[in-house]
Amino acid sequence: MISVNDIHSKRTAQLLLPFCKSFKTTVAYSAAANMNTNKVVLLRHGESEFNKMNLFCGWHDSPLSEKGLEYASKIAVAGLRKHKMEFDLIYTSLLLRAHQTVDVIANGMNYSNLPVRCHWRLNERHYGNLTGYNKREMADKFGEEQIQIWRRSYDVLPPKIVPENPFYCKIRNNPKFKNIPEDIFPDTESLKEVIARVLPLWECDIMKEVLKGSRVLVVAHGTVVRALIKHIDGIGEKEITELNIPNSVPCVFEYDLKTCKRVNKMQYLADEEYVKKEQEKVAKIGDYTTGKMI
Repeated sequence: MISVNDIHSKRTAQLLLPFCKSFKTTVAYSAAANMNTNKVVLLRHGESEFNKMNLFCGWHDSPLSEKGLEYASKIAVAGLRKHKMEFDLIYTSLLLRAHQTVDVIANGMNYSNLPVRCHWRLNERHYGNLTGYNKREMADKFGEEQIQIWRRSYDVLPPKIVPENPFYCKIRNNPKFKNIPEDIFPDTESLKEVIARVLPLWECDIMKEVLKGSRVLVVAHGTVVRALIKHIDGIGEKEITELNIPNSVPCVFEYDLKTCKRVNKMQYLADEEYVKKEQEKVAKIGDYTTGKMI
């Protein structure tokens, strides 16, 4: 669990404050008598239009691309069905690309009334003033090393988004975000701040459901999944820079319901070679696009 001693900014402290009491104790639940372990599945949404154009996306509400819609079914649904995964509850962010992925999964697995809980704490990392810009063009401007530091480091913040950024108003005025308190609304985030944002929901809501026997699917974003895997597996600050999350590939964690501890290794529900190929693709800065922004 995250320690209050790890807080490194005023906003991070504010993110944790309402949950600090809950963090002191992990509540164990008694599960159904026929369950010894339970699984929780983490999934990064399908390819978005911004992914397709190699643009920094963050809190901009980009939809899925055609490939994103196709592979949410071809990879995610197929993997879940092949491994006979079933769910009682889905958690997701407030962003459209995650919601569209949830819809594809619900349709593909014949879920018509499955509860879906949406929360801003599962939103993608805010990429600050990089939002909307092509990654390769930013590498030309700032250098590849600096871009990779902003993309993959643990605690380095990209430049704060400014009102002149073409997506500033779209993000700040998005009605989906109206209930986020102004004093914790981000203008940029590091992985460390994303962890502080996500863990209260993970520890105090999602894991409580998992440990009482609910079969949970979390449909979120690349940095959010990285944040949760870092927490679950205790990955170091240097090692986490090498972890890349492919679109539409479910990853499974299993917990002992008596001890509340992890058992077995994380499992990707997709072909090993496909996963490796997609991870390598995510790791790269990528190419130029015909347009700087959309």
